[in-house]
Amino acid sequence: MSLPFVIAEAGVNHNGDLGRALEMVDAAAAAGADCVKFQAFEADKLIAAGTGVAAYQARNTGASDQRDMIRALELSAADFARLADRCRDRGVEFLCTAFDEDMVERLVAMGMRRIKVASGELTNHPALRRFARLGLPVIVSTGMARDDEVDAAIAVLREAGAVDITVLQCTSVYPAPVEAANLIAMVAMGRRNGVPNGYSDHTLGDHAAIAATALGATVIEKHFTLDRNLHGPDHKASLEPNELAAMIRRCRETVAALGEPVKTPTPEELATAALVRRSWHAARDLAAGETLAPADIVLKRPATGIAATRSIAGARLARPVAADRPITEADLAN
Repeated sequence: MSLPFVIAEAGVNHNGDLGRALEMVDAAAAAGADCVKFQAFEADKLIAAGTGVAAYQARNTGASDQRDMIRALELSAADFARLADRCRDRGVEFLCTAFDEDMVERLVAMGMRRIKVASGELTNHPALRRFARLGLPVIVSTGMARDDEVDAAIAVLREAGAVDITVLQCTSVYPAPVEAANLIAMVAMGRRNGVPNGYSDHTLGDHAAIAATALGATVIEKHFTLDRNLHGPDHKASLEPNELAAMIRRCRETVAALGEPVKTPTPEELATAALVRRSWHAARDLAAGETLAPADIVLKRPATGIAATRSIAGARLARPVAADRPITEADLAN
């Protein structure tokens, strides 16, 4: 089983501060993430005036107007160019969810190597078609969606030319209760559509991400922040850098623990087996030429004699064997 591709979701947790966003690139790279992802948008183009906020956004920020809240979290195209450069310097992939369709090509020119479709854009079929035509791998989040909406989105992407598609199970609540993670849906969506699956995790902690890894997730996306106490819509559902590093380590340990679909002892187990498995031993002093009766032999540790899987009652000894010694092939007459 391959290691999951880990996306450290910086999102808008920079709070509109480029300096903090650059620090987040450094933190994601230090934590061992494969990729760090931001969000690109222009609030006035994305959100109509007077649009309300989601319940979690109201809880986490006290805001009531979505456009005003989001406007304060914008970064410019020049900022994203700086972030892309920082990602290259730190050896971590640059990724950006583009809510602004017109910015996608510019982000690709900056070095973005795949397209991330946010949950809220799943039903935006015109945008999906545009993304697909770029010819890059596409990762699709599915928060708030039904199965038929997910299947339709994947069909649209395929019809528009997308070949490499990964579908992520996601629950669009921040933080999401663990009972809403629905990881089995992740597996089902991937199988039904014949695509790799993954998990965009909004639960607290990292246990759901680890469980998703064990179920075969090829992508793990997790929000992180430099400080969970910062003001903003997503901080409370995010890991801090040391927690992100621990999650990545545990996900990779999980893959290592899963191993391969063949039961094979390790070299150390083979050495132990010789000591703790049983083999045939002499129950008393045995003379050369004796025919072994059941009472003459006993199964004891170590397994340096003839294996317990074979019966040697009725065999004739070629040489004497002292009591409590293992009986080997060399001890038996042909």
